[in-house]
Amino acid sequence: MTENTPTKPPYKMIAMLLAGAFIALLNNTLLNVALPSIMADFDISPATVQWLTTGYMLVNGILIPITAFLIQKFSVRGLFLTAMTLFTLGTALAGFSHSFPVLMAGRVIQASGSAIMMPLLMNVMLTSFPVEKRGSAMGIFGLVMVFAPAIGPTLSGWIVEHYEWRVLFYMMLPFAIVTLLLAVFRLYDNKQSVHTHLDVMSVILSSIGFGGILYGFSAAGDKGWASLEVYGTIVIGVVGLVLFITRQFQLEKPMLDFRIYKYPMFALSSAISLTVTMGMFGGMLLMPLYIQTVRGISPFHAGLLMLPGALIMGAMSPITGRLFDKFGGRILAITGLLITIVTSYFFTTLALDTSYTELIMLYSFRMFGMSMLMMPVMTNGLNQLPARMNPHGTAMNNTLNQVAGAVGSALLVTIMSTQTRIHAEELAGTIDPALLGQQAMVEGINDAFMVTVYVSIIALVLAFFMKRAKPAEDSNEELPGRAEDLTEAPNHS
Repeated sequence: MTENTPTKPPYKMIAMLLAGAFIALLNNTLLNVALPSIMADFDISPATVQWLTTGYMLVNGILIPITAFLIQKFSVRGLFLTAMTLFTLGTALAGFSHSFPVLMAGRVIQASGSAIMMPLLMNVMLTSFPVEKRGSAMGIFGLVMVFAPAIGPTLSGWIVEHYEWRVLFYMMLPFAIVTLLLAVFRLYDNKQSVHTHLDVMSVILSSIGFGGILYGFSAAGDKGWASLEVYGTIVIGVVGLVLFITRQFQLEKPMLDFRIYKYPMFALSSAISLTVTMGMFGGMLLMPLYIQTVRGISPFHAGLLMLPGALIMGAMSPITGRLFDKFGGRILAITGLLITIVTSYFFTTLALDTSYTELIMLYSFRMFGMSMLMMPVMTNGLNQLPARMNPHGTAMNNTLNQVAGAVGSALLVTIMSTQTRIHAEELAGTIDPALLGQQAMVEGINDAFMVTVYVSIIALVLAFFMKRAKPAEDSNEELPGRAEDLTEAPNHS
């Protein structure tokens, strides 16, 4: 064990944090299927109801960069209790809402809590385990991270078909309350508050930068790239981000330290993760479009179709974690990317009559390849950071995931829409007019999947430069969010 790693990781406490993260991640994917029902219930437009997901994403994108500061200043207990309290209150407010503004407020409060959980949990995992065991530890983290979104669409599809949409929140509320109460009585630490200053200008610039970019790209699919609202917010976001980064280099103690990119394996892992996430999120968006819009399959059955692949990805996370500890991330990343490239290519041959079984097998095999990428690549990069930089590394990774997901989805939807129009013009007069729209959209989806092939090839080239990373020399500064701060509550009986 290293000097800064406790001899016995706080497994019970980590399990508690994992439970909170699982609930938050499950919540992220539950609402998408219910949007049409909410639209009808409140008599609102698609553009308005979309704010339930866009607003959630924006709050996460704005708050996650601040978590590096929060983890350094406050105790794990304090942050987790705050996050779970916010999430629980938001869930209750959303569940009992009878107007859209109240529901929207509940979602924003939920997002404020969930934004803290993921970086906090990742930081505790990094400080709880030595480098030689981090793969296995992060594999368990990956299992939770993947399993929750895996069951979300199927579960919500079944609930919406049989009950009203508010049941989605009623179902979450007891689990959130129990997790919160367990944390109140079983989670405590001895860490003293650290006197550090939050630079308000950094918060403002970060919010403008990441918020503008996330909103611009997420709105592009609906409003189009010719919209002033789209490219205007993206330009403002880019300017804000440049000013934010410049300011971080000027500060003695930056809110989000971009100096972590001087560590080559972290920089490389970020580049690979960025490209892989763009392809993965885009693929997760293109598949439902094909299944539901083109093939007319119900949301519940669409969720069932994608469920095996997601479960395989979740089940593989602990296995790839152990393989990472033994062999490193390079061979896993290369193997996973080769599988991803091959399966993505097969997705460029979708047709109107592609069988249900073939879709399940292709998607499952693609997710099998993806399971060898995300956690191993990310863990290898984080392993090179000195412990005091862990909060900045986890915050940066989570922020980039948000940005990559939004950018990748927007670009692929744009490519799909553009190519669909082109194919519709080419096919006009050559096929049955009743099938023209469907066939053109299938061709557009195929073209978008081809872009994921090219993106994955770029990631594959980068993966050949991966090396097994070890922590760089660290200073004697106090470690933020230390695992030894997490212990069981004393028994006063």
